This record gives sequence, C-alpha cells and structure tokens, in this order.
Amino acid sequence: MRVLELRIPPPVVALLAAGAMWGTARLAPLVDLPQSARIGSAIVCALAGVGIDIAGIVSFQLAKTTVNPMKLEKTSALVCSGIYRLTRNPMYLGSVLILVAWAVYLSSAWALLGPVAFVLYMNRFQIAPEERALASKFGAPYADYRSRVRRWL
Repeated sequence: MRVLELRIPPPVVALLAAGAMWGTARLAPLVDLPQSARIGSAIVCALAGVGIDIAGIVSFQLAKTTVNPMKLEKTSALVCSGIYRLTRNPMYLGSVLILVAWAVYLSSAWALLGPVAFVLYMNRFQIAPEERALASKFGAPYADYRSRVRRWL
C-alpha cells in the first residue's frame, strides 16, 4: 500500500473525511442535543483546532522550513519548540479537532468515524513516511525528539 504514501495532501484528506461525515450524518439518526450546546461546543473545538494549526505553521515559519508535507526533501530544520514540544503533528491534530467540531455540529455520533478514519489514514500514509524521512535526515536528534514527544498528544 506504499502507493498511497504522500499522495493525497492532508487538507484534501480532511475535506474528504468531512464530506463523508456529512453524508453519514444525513443517513444516520441524529443525536438530540440542544442547539446552543452543540454549536457552542463545535465552535470551541474548531477554534482550538485552528489555533493549534496556526501554532504549528508559525513554528515552521520561524524555523524557516517548509510547511508542505508533500515535499519532504525541502525540510530544512527539525522543529522541536513551540507547540512541537507537546505534539509532533500539531497541524494534523488541529485538523482532527476541526473534524470533531464538524461531527458535533452535524449532531451525529456516526460522523465521529470521520476523525478516526482521518487519524488512521494519516498515521499510515502520511506520518509514517514523514517519520522515515525525518529519521534519515536528522538521525539521533530526531530519535531523541521522537522519544520525548508523542505523535498526537
């Protein structure tokens, strides 16, 4: 299945998951939640996701390295500061939170399969090849970083 590695940009994977979640929510029974609680929770979760995404992008920009996960050869720095002290994949974590917010907004428990599918896909087809490339490029410093900081949280 290596043919799928690094083939679909992560934002496209997230959009595909969001579309599937919408379709699932239209077909499955909805969870009866008060609209204010549902929308408020979705907004808080989405804002947290966007904030984490921005923190990851800013950390990469400060290190003057690429934010494009499809161009691993352009990686010029191992970023271990900022949000990267807490998670090795803040931009993907932010996307998961946005997808969770979407599931909450859709009021569908079945839609929560979208973020799960996103995580499984990202672990296998995006993050695993990224980690191989980083290990090859940065060696021991990356191994040390990887041992200290979790992949997601």
